[in-house]
Amino acid sequence: MNANRVTKTLVRAMLAAGMAASLAVTLQGCVLAVAGAAGGGALMATDRRTLGAQTEDREIQVKAYSQISSDLPDGSHVDVTVFNRRVLLTGEVPDDRSKQLAEAIVKAINNVDAVINELAVAPKSDFTDRANDSYLVARVKTALIQEKGISANDFKVVSERGNIYLMGLVTQAEGNLGADVASRVPGVMKVVKVFQYIQPGEQATVAASAPAASAPSSAQSAAAEPTVGAVPSSSITAQPLQQQAPAPVSDSTQVRPGNAKKGAGQ
Repeated sequence: MNANRVTKTLVRAMLAAGMAASLAVTLQGCVLAVAGAAGGGALMATDRRTLGAQTEDREIQVKAYSQISSDLPDGSHVDVTVFNRRVLLTGEVPDDRSKQLAEAIVKAINNVDAVINELAVAPKSDFTDRANDSYLVARVKTALIQEKGISANDFKVVSERGNIYLMGLVTQAEGNLGADVASRVPGVMKVVKVFQYIQPGEQATVAASAPAASAPSSAQSAAAEPTVGAVPSSSITAQPLQQQAPAPVSDSTQVRPGNAKKGAGQ
């Protein structure tokens, strides 16, 4: 009888512990979700585009992706990036006709101010190429965050086949500095500037003192402290990061006027 009571007590304790752990995970998830939402709000708050332009950019992107995917041949890989009603087309298409068709589709969408057609007539990129492009985007964004004098939130970074395309509302000095930073990231083949330039101090929605582009201090402090269970440093030989000559930087020459029809109230 006593053994039975002990067993029941242990079972209750285990169930209680399981419920507590489950509740803790759930609460932690809620906290992370709230933090993520707050972070997203901070990014939106420091965007130099107007709220209306941000909304239209998302609508343009959805429409362009939908029509291009249905109208272009299967051998096409087209990425659509929209910033302040300007549409950047990157990727690969099987022939020049497909390249022009993609541009025509985007031009027909309302509120598109310009189309930058950087599509390449080439075989469709594979998974390895796209993984490398994603890696380069992360490296460039990190480099922009670490650079003083510019806000990484003001730059839109796109990579295709090792080529970096930079969009954003920036001053001439900010654009030049950002492009130089990107050109020095190992693996970058070239940097193409697709900026819209503004005057120093000019901003669409926020004050210049917004702190969102600062590198997280927690990440910096974590990097300075030893990691529990890390391999002893005596077994690791310090090697400098791979260096390369800066990649060439140029302005896009593929900018075409769009269909800048504005909706009511725009």
